[in-house]
Amino acid sequence: MYAARWLLAPIYLGLSLALLALTLKFFQEVWHILPHVFEKTEAELILVLLSLIDMSLVGGLLVMVMISGYENFVSQLDIDEGKEKLSWLGKMDSGSLKMKVAASIVAISSIHLLRVFMDAPNIDNSKIMWYVILHMTFVISAFAMGYLDKMTKHDH
Repeated sequence: MYAARWLLAPIYLGLSLALLALTLKFFQEVWHILPHVFEKTEAELILVLLSLIDMSLVGGLLVMVMISGYENFVSQLDIDEGKEKLSWLGKMDSGSLKMKVAASIVAISSIHLLRVFMDAPNIDNSKIMWYVILHMTFVISAFAMGYLDKMTKHDH
């Protein structure tokens, strides 16, 4: 059973392929916007930039989940001294990883909500309401997870 943890390794490899796909999509968006940058209004350009920021947040989330998940559940990463090492590597347990994921989801949701608000005249009010409700659900869930995590750590 203990060796079954290695079944997760291909999943983390798959996430790295998803990161590659996200990187390609990011540069595809940059490539499409550059020739038309002077034709875009400020609001249109900001919406595109928010999409790029959104992709970068998702990419960071993928890296965090890949590396932390691999190290927590599969095998320790041995990185030689003097080589580049992420400061959080080896310090993030599954609880703190969940909190980082929740915070990233709130940040990504915030960017989506900002994009909706910037395009509010073209979006039905009931849809905007549902975006806000969904975002607030993410925020409340993240706070609840943080509170529960603090309570369980405090008890130990």
